Amino acid sequence: MQFLTQSALRTTGGMGKFTKMLFMALTLIGTTLWGTFAVYFGDSHNSIMQTCVAIVFGLCGLATLIGLVFPRWRKRCLTGYAILFAAILTWWFLISPSNDRQWQTDVAKLAYATFDGEKVTVHNIRNFDYRSEFDYQPAYYTKTYDLNKLEGVDLIAVYWMGPAIAHTILSFNFGGNEHLAISIEARKELSEGYSTIKGFFRQFELIYIVADERDVIRLRTNYRKEPPEEVYLYRLQGPLENARRLFMEYMKRINELNATPAFYNTLLDNCTTAIWLNTRINPTHLPFSWKILLSGYVPEYLYESGRLDKQVPFSELQKQAHINDRAHAADLSADFSARIRAPLK
Repeated sequence: MQFLTQSALRTTGGMGKFTKMLFMALTLIGTTLWGTFAVYFGDSHNSIMQTCVAIVFGLCGLATLIGLVFPRWRKRCLTGYAILFAAILTWWFLISPSNDRQWQTDVAKLAYATFDGEKVTVHNIRNFDYRSEFDYQPAYYTKTYDLNKLEGVDLIAVYWMGPAIAHTILSFNFGGNEHLAISIEARKELSEGYSTIKGFFRQFELIYIVADERDVIRLRTNYRKEPPEEVYLYRLQGPLENARRLFMEYMKRINELNATPAFYNTLLDNCTTAIWLNTRINPTHLPFSWKILLSGYVPEYLYESGRLDKQVPFSELQKQAHINDRAHAADLSADFSARIRAPLK
């Protein structure tokens, strides 16, 4: 019996050491990958020095991983690695977002709002005249909206790479053809393309593009071809007071970004998670769900939660919500917003 007990203890101790080593190895791999990418991408721009430092850090991580196998070197390797990683982490947190960069034309101007009681004046509402996706005439306007006339909120879901991922936009309905769309995006500099990976590493500032629907929706339905985008418009269900609070929260956040820029983050602060964060202003906001991370399933999540019309099955509602053909037919019409909604009940 004593022999069996000692054997069991040795087995348990061996499993404990293995688990500890496995945890250290996985932590090393994760932090090395993160640190290498963080240094490589750097503060908005890459350089030869950054690339060299990224390679050196990656090699240090690999050497430390190998050093785990040798008890004599393990502690020294881990200590050296921890010091180097702490230095990179400190540098990382010192990177600051900025509104003062050479921006691409479509994100050059930030919107902002001013308030007079129940009336909100929104400045720099984008309304570009497109000839193609990248050929357009910039234009902006200022408009005053009466909160008492707010009739509801629509969700626009844009798909281009399968059902799991979508770009989501909210549009606030002030009656008739008065809709104000707000698209939360990565603010790109001149000659800079969007990258999902770069979006994890403080490469883009965050921007709330406040736009006329003839701009932000028509761009996606009528002019983006590579790849083409499929656009769906859903009417959200809920108390008007929630819609008013959400609109004011958006305006507050837009003004904050004018004063204090923030970084876009592919996972934590993107077009969909930011919407969810803003909806927390309402006491009946939806709980977080994995379907918010896989943004293409947000309409389905809203349907399941009773925030979309449930008089028809979701598959039928989705067909009704598809607006590409209506947007093509409406195109330059002044009543574009009304026409893309015409068949919606």
